[in-house]
Amino acid sequence: MRFVISREALIKPLQLVAGVVERRQTLPVLSNILLVAEDHQLSMTGTDLEVELVGRVTLEEPAEPGSVTVPARKLMDICKSLPDDAVIELTLKDQKMVIKAGRSRFSLSTLPAAEFPNVEDSPQTFDLTLSQGQLRYLIDQTGFSMAQQDVRYYLNGMLLEIADGALRTVATDGHRLATSVAPVETAQTTPHQIIVPRKGILELARLLQHGEEPLKLVIGANHIRAHVGDFIFTSKLVDGKFPDYQRVIPRNGDKIVLGDRQELRKVFSRIAILSNEKYRGVRLSLTSGYLQVMANNPEQEEAEETVAIDYQGDALEIGFNVNYLLDALSILNSDIVRFTLSDSNSSALIEGYDEEGNLYVVMPMRM
Repeated sequence: MRFVISREALIKPLQLVAGVVERRQTLPVLSNILLVAEDHQLSMTGTDLEVELVGRVTLEEPAEPGSVTVPARKLMDICKSLPDDAVIELTLKDQKMVIKAGRSRFSLSTLPAAEFPNVEDSPQTFDLTLSQGQLRYLIDQTGFSMAQQDVRYYLNGMLLEIADGALRTVATDGHRLATSVAPVETAQTTPHQIIVPRKGILELARLLQHGEEPLKLVIGANHIRAHVGDFIFTSKLVDGKFPDYQRVIPRNGDKIVLGDRQELRKVFSRIAILSNEKYRGVRLSLTSGYLQVMANNPEQEEAEETVAIDYQGDALEIGFNVNYLLDALSILNSDIVRFTLSDSNSSALIEGYDEEGNLYVVMPMRM
C-alpha cells in the first residue's frame, strides 16, 4: 500500500474523521482510523461504535492499493505539524506506516484492517431531503438544550420528528426545552420520531455547511445516515421514548412581556456577574412597563437593574437560571423577544416576536 497526497487535501477530512474517535478506548483498534487506498481514491473511516464517519479524498496519482488502520491522533498531529505546502508519502512496510514529507520521516504502528468494526446497518425505513443549511439551522437552534450524561439517557440527544412534510428538532435537559421546525421533502406520511445521540448531533453539525447544498437523510430502524459532500455519516439511534414535548410547552400564559432582545441580553449578563456561581439564579420582578432583574450570592453581594419593557398586567416575581435565559436570547434572531408567563411556579415561553417555528421553554427556580 502506497499513496501520495498534499497536506492541504488531507488535513480537513482527517480532522473530521479523527474527531469521531474517542481518546480512551477499550478496543485498541477503535483508537485508529481505517485507511483504504485504491486507484485515485483514499477512504478514511473513524468510529466509536455509536457514530461512524467515512471521508473520501481524490488522489492526484494512482495509489498502490491496500488497507490498514493507523493511530488517529498521532497521524493527525504529524500532518498538522508539517509545513502547509508539504507533499506527504505514506507507505505500508513491514506492518508499519512510513510517512515521509521533505526531510521528515515517521513510522507508525498499525493494526489489520480486518479488525476494524463496522456500524451495523438496519433496514432502511424512509429518507428525506432538505438543504444542509436548514439542518444546520435546526441543530443550532436547539442543540444547546441537550442534556449531558443525564441518567435519563433519552435526554442525551435530540428528537427528530418527521410529520406533515416538516422536520422538527426538540432538545431538553429537564430544566429547559428548545424546538425548531423546517419543511422537508419525504414520502413518509405517518408521523415518525427518532432520537439521535448527542455525539451524533455534534459530529453531524461539524460536517454541515450553511448553504443550499442538498442533503439526504436515510432513516433506518436503529440508525440514521447522511450523505454530506465527500462524507458518509452514520449514527446509531437512542432506543428510548422521548418525553411528550407538547405537554411541556405552556399554552395558557396571560402575562405577555415584549422587550429588546439585545438590551435584555446585556442586562442579564451584567446581573449574572453577582449570581450564585453554582445555581446561577436571578429574580425577575415585573411591574407595568418595567422589569427589575436582581441577583445575590453567598458572599452577600448584590446586583439589580431595571429595564423598560412593554408589559401591562399584574405584578409578578419569578426566578430563573440566568444561563438558560441567555442561551435562548443568544439564539433567537428577532430584535424583539416575547416572554409569556402565568405565575411564579410555571414555566416561561420565550419566542422571537416576528419569528415562527422556534420556541424555548424555561422552568422557574425557587429563589
